Amino acid sequence: MAIETFYAGTELKSRGAFRVILRRAWRVYQAWRIRRHTRYALLELTDEQLRDVGLTRSEARREAGKSYFWD
Repeated sequence: MAIETFYAGTELKSRGAFRVILRRAWRVYQAWRIRRHTRYALLELTDEQLRDVGLTRSEARREAGKSYFWD
């Protein structure tokens, strides 16, 4: 009985760990999408709007060209 209980608990723990990994992966994916969307939005701003946020056109292009994984 104790061995069966041990294995049943291990299975539940592994399911819980899998869920944690999935949640973490989902958050990373969401952060990537938001960052990508924000960076591409910089390209659509006018020069005056870019000045308001303290960026030049070339800085906006450079920021939009960045990869999420290498920041």
